[in-house]
Amino acid sequence: MILLAAALAAAALMTLAWVVVRVTGSGGWTDVFWTGSVGLLAAWAALQPSEGASPVRQVIVAALVAIWAVRLGGYILARTWRSGHVDPRYETLKRAWGGWGLKAWGFLMIQAATILVLVVAARAAAVRPDAEVGWREGLAVAILLVAVAGEGAADRQMAAFRRSPANANKVADVGLWAWSRHPNYFFEWLGWLAYPVMALQPGYPAGWLSLLAPALMWWLLSHVSGVPPLEAQMLKTRPDAYRAYQARVSRFFPRPPRPIA
Repeated sequence: MILLAAALAAAALMTLAWVVVRVTGSGGWTDVFWTGSVGLLAAWAALQPSEGASPVRQVIVAALVAIWAVRLGGYILARTWRSGHVDPRYETLKRAWGGWGLKAWGFLMIQAATILVLVVAARAAAVRPDAEVGWREGLAVAILLVAVAGEGAADRQMAAFRRSPANANKVADVGLWAWSRHPNYFFEWLGWLAYPVMALQPGYPAGWLSLLAPALMWWLLSHVSGVPPLEAQMLKTRPDAYRAYQARVSRFFPRPPRPIA
């Protein structure tokens, strides 16, 4: 019943997102609603009673999801709220769909399904049937906090780069962006590893469900809605500079940049 309720709520919330997008004309509201929905529903699911589960672990999982959602959701909300901001990914989809009609609603229902996958992963970690709370929970907290801090730093570095008129039409290759072409996406993916750290345990088959979260986020960020459309946009607007950037900087996982030949 918990997962059914979460599925229905996710569909309702993303339908509301569709209405807001149609009214405002801004596809960026999709990400605001998606992040908030994941945070709300995953935290709620984590806190629902389960026989043998540790209430402390349940609170930890709920708190981690909430920290992630507040940071990321707040950032996306501020970005979307700004007058004149246009998300090129959604503008491309809007043109392909011919507006924000039923095709857009269907896309948001797919996003509702991804919400449910993340809720399942968080629930699996929260209700591990083990009363002991120890080093694994501590490691999970450390992973999530590093991920949130890293993603926040990447976002601030990009914002500072864009604010400078001298950087117009240039490619950001400073700070974390000199080590990864998408450090914000890397840290976003990293944060979802916190839940398998807590959930995987011999004799607890449901713990394997926690791996759905990092697997899903890797697929979405690296192969679907993250890296591909952004890199296509950059190659369209800054082809020579971005190809040079691609040649020396890692696509996803941070590493020292290759020397310029």
